[in-house]
Parts: sequence; structure tokens; C-alpha cells
Amino acid sequence: MSEKIDLELALSMYKMMVKIRIFEENVRKLARRVKINGFVHTYAGEEAVAVGACLNLRKDDFITSTHRGHGHIIAKGGDIKSMMAELFGKETGICRGIGGSMHIADTALGILGANGIVGGGLPISVGAGLSATYRKTDQVTICFFGDGASNQGTFHESLNLAAVWKLPVVFICENNLYAFFTAQKDHQTIKDIAVRAKAYGIPSEVVDGMDVIQVYQAVNRAVQRARKGEGPMLVECKTYRYSGQTDIPPDPELYRTKDEVKEWRKKDPIQRLKNEMIKDNKITEEELSAIDEAFKKEIKEAIDFAKKSPFPKPSSALEGLFVE
Repeated sequence: MSEKIDLELALSMYKMMVKIRIFEENVRKLARRVKINGFVHTYAGEEAVAVGACLNLRKDDFITSTHRGHGHIIAKGGDIKSMMAELFGKETGICRGIGGSMHIADTALGILGANGIVGGGLPISVGAGLSATYRKTDQVTICFFGDGASNQGTFHESLNLAAVWKLPVVFICENNLYAFFTAQKDHQTIKDIAVRAKAYGIPSEVVDGMDVIQVYQAVNRAVQRARKGEGPMLVECKTYRYSGQTDIPPDPELYRTKDEVKEWRKKDPIQRLKNEMIKDNKITEEELSAIDEAFKKEIKEAIDFAKKSPFPKPSSALEGLFVE
């Protein structure tokens, strides 16, 4: 574990990670029972990255997300009920049931959208950074992307432009070791994606993405730099997804071993923070269990809300596509 933090911040981290985990566990079950249609990519295991990063942001700051974006949206303040309704394709969803799992957005919260295109959020984050610079605000944009996206042209173009214009963008690589079904060692010759930042004169840092405090502290340094006008930074978080590439069966999981998954589960970010808080006598097992139960109830209510909500009317299909 990293250096100690105060109980209030630790509890905020714990609550948000638990909220994401319980949300994703339920989404996984619903997807496998085909209660949710379309592709669903759950975030269980990677919670420390979204939470550690977004706790450094203000409401008026921005994030761009990925196809595995539920955790990012929740960590930035996304409403659980309207998120669940969106996954169900209902009118009460954040995007009125049109976006679905991979395209959730809420501009009122600075959430510029999850993205079904690998590397699609990178240039959007640069646009957001340029907007903040042009308007002379101190808003910061966090761009989440995966190891596979770092092979896309958008990655290199975005880092280069952000560096040239010293834009307030924090690039966060969620390196979960697999690009879809391909291990990092099979699609890159480098161990740390962070080294690629050197080509653009951008500082970078590699952290344990299963340690929420490490992520928080590294991103805090990057965000403070960006707010002061010192330009972008790349933070690589070594993390791991517990589920397969998607949660729609069948999922053969032939590309990684059960032993590998088991070893990574021993590093679970929620359990690590929980153990640390109990060890320091900051809180009891019973108090933390009560938090878990409260979120289970909240997620159940969100599912019930989504099930009871109406589907969008066919007449609304073309709404919002064009601006007159």
C-alpha cells in the first residue's frame, strides 16, 4: 500500500469502488441472462483506476471514456438509475436509451462519452483541453484508454498535439494486459507503455493500478501540473479485468489461464483498501459490510427502475441527430 491517507478520503474511495463493483456484478449477471442487449464490457477489478483518478477532478472537469466505461461514469458522478436504464435501452436512460453501454455520456457532469471505437476518446480529450485553454479556464480533462489503444494513430497524434500546445490533459492508460484477446507481449515489444510519452516530451509515471491510493497520488500530481498550465502527462496503471473481453456468452476465455486470474484477484483493490483501513483501526469490518449492503440495495432499486421504465417511442429515433 502507498503512504497513508485520511479516513474521509479512504472511505470515499472504498464507497465508490464498492458501488462500481456491485453495479458491474449485477450487469454481468443481467447480460448473461440476456436481460441487457448488445455488447457489455464490465470493469470489475479495475475500480482503483477510475476512482483514484476521478477523485482529483471537479464537477466542471472532463473525462473521455472507453468501451469499458461504466466505472469511469460512476466515478465521475453518473446517476446509477439512469445508467442502468440506459443499459436496458429505456427512455429514462442518460442518453434516452439510444447510447447503450458503450456510448453513455453526460455533458452536465463533464462526461464526454464512452466510446465503442478503440482510441476514439483520445482526440476528443485533446479537443476538450484546447477548449479549456481557449476559454482561459483551469479545467482539466482525463482521458482513459487501454493498452491496445496505445497502438492506434489517435494515441500518437493526440499526445503530440497536447504536448505542442501544452494542453491540460491527463492521459491515463489502463493497462490490463490484454487488447481484446491479445496479450500485451504479443502486440508490443515494450513493457511499459509510459515510455512512449518520451517521444513527445511528456512526463510519465507507472503505478500499481490495483492500489487506489497510488493511482490517486499519481493523478493528483498530473492534474495539478495541468491546472497550472504545465501541459499533459501520461499515467500508466497496471491493472486487470476479472471478466472476459465482453460479458455476453459464450466467452471461451482461452487466452488467459485460471491461475493468472486467481493471482490477480489476490491483489483486489477493494480488499486491499479494506484490509488497510481495518489494520489501522480506522474502521471495523461490520461498518464496511454495512456500506456494501447499502449499495446492494441501491443497485437493486436501479435495476427495478430500469425494468419498469418505458422504451423510447419510435418517433424519437431521429431526435438529436441534427441541429437546425
